[in-house]
Amino acid sequence: MGGFWPVAQLPIKVGLYARVSTIDQQSLSLQLQAMRSYVENRKWSIALEIKDIGSGANQRPQRELLLAAARRREIDVVMVWKLDRWGRSLSDLVVSLKELSELNVGFVSLTEALDFSTPVGRAMAGMLAVFAEFERDILKERVRAGIAQARLEGKSHGRPQSAALKKKQIKALFAKGLSKSEISRRLGISRASVRRLLV
Repeated sequence: MGGFWPVAQLPIKVGLYARVSTIDQQSLSLQLQAMRSYVENRKWSIALEIKDIGSGANQRPQRELLLAAARRREIDVVMVWKLDRWGRSLSDLVVSLKELSELNVGFVSLTEALDFSTPVGRAMAGMLAVFAEFERDILKERVRAGIAQARLEGKSHGRPQSAALKKKQIKALFAKGLSKSEISRRLGISRASVRRLLV
């Protein structure tokens, strides 16, 4: 992750991203106030402010607006109050930071005092990439171990073949003269599954 914004470009345009859960909306103004103060001290300018309110790791619908602005080069820096406000997971954090780096857009996390445009910040981003790879490897190993254990216990793994369980019913209904569409409706399975099982 080696990108950083051009030093000569003034003023630096910043996109602020604040996120709170639905039960903790009081800290939204605190986050924004702290980030605005930092931007003012650095003599940067705020191009846009994005606010996300929601519970759950995957609920960050407004974040895409900020990423879209970065892709259009409407901002030079993305600023967050805290890393966990930005990334849905370690892997997501690394992927999004890598994209910003490739776009030559800086990233600042205020609480952790991280600035990924500096040499130290880029080294930290590299470490995050290593940890994300480690996380992926652990997940893959857990999946493989789970499948192996299921096989030892004689259990099936993967998605259940719900349509295949209805093969006899499909053939019986077809023998009675029902169309594939009607069989599909009656049994609640796709027409493609009906066609496949009648071959």
